[in-house]
Amino acid sequence: QVQLVESGGGLVQPGGSLRLSCAASGSTFSIGTMAWYRQAPGKERELVASITRDNTKNYADAVKGRFTISRDNIKNTVYLQMNSLKPEDTAVYYCNGRNRATLAYYWGQGTQVTVSS
Repeated sequence: QVQLVESGGGLVQPGGSLRLSCAASGSTFSIGTMAWYRQAPGKERELVASITRDNTKNYADAVKGRFTISRDNIKNTVYLQMNSLKPEDTAVYYCNGRNRATLAYYWGQGTQVTVSS
């Protein structure tokens, strides 16, 4: 089994920055692609960014040029650097990992990001 624990959320003013972290523990060798999703109140959960084990990255159009995903396979941690934050980025952000063999998804508990003046 894999456990994912997010940290780094909080309240930030528009134009500010935050860095989210997601630490994986357990059977981390089984994790392939990792990703960040977000869910705003009343909306569906959406993919923000993903990164493969060989560092191929993918971003939602809404965050391209502002957010950067990265991972440290030694520390079993994935990061999301968020710059130029907008009020519409307000959401609960979830870390996600996918099992390379079974294709099952693992989820963290989520961390709240609020962008407001």
